[in-house]
Amino acid sequence: MATGERAAVEEREPGFGEALMPTGRMSIARRVEPDRPRLPFSPGQLSRLDEALTVASRSTGLEFAIYLGDLGEDTRKQAEERHAALGAAASEGVLIAVSPGQRKFEIVTGEESYRRIPDRSCQLAAMSMVASFKEDDLIDGLISGIRMLADAAGTSYKKAPTRH
Repeated sequence: MATGERAAVEEREPGFGEALMPTGRMSIARRVEPDRPRLPFSPGQLSRLDEALTVASRSTGLEFAIYLGDLGEDTRKQAEERHAALGAAASEGVLIAVSPGQRKFEIVTGEESYRRIPDRSCQLAAMSMVASFKEDDLIDGLISGIRMLADAAGTSYKKAPTRH
C-alpha cells in the first residue's frame, strides 16, 4: 500500500454506540467509568483495625477512634475539633488523627482519658507509630499505637451493673 491510499475496510452494520460517518470514518461511543477511589486499607486490614479499636474500647471503657485524612495547616487544632465531634464520648475519647499526605499525626485525649493515659505513654505510642509509618506500614502503626494506649489506660474501673 502506498502512502495516502485508503485500505479497504470490511463493510458492516454499525453496532450499539457506533455510527458510520459520511466520510467513511466509524465513530464509536464508549461508556467510560471513572476509576473508583483507592481505599487506604484492604478489607482484611480494616477488620484488624476494627478489632483493635473494639478490644481497646471494651477493655478500657474509653472510646478509641481513628481519623485518617487531611488535617490542614494547624494539625493540632483540626485534630482537637475532630475529637470534640465525638460528642458525649469526648471526655473518655482517645483519637489518633493521621494525615498521611502531610506525614503528620496527633493523639488527642479527653478529660477522663487524659487521667488514665499520661503524656509519656502517648509519646511512647507515637514513637512506635512513627517507626511503622517510616516503613510505609500505616495499618501496623495504628494498631500498635492503639494497643499501647489501651495498655497504658489499663482495664476499665467502672463497676459493672450487678444483677439481683
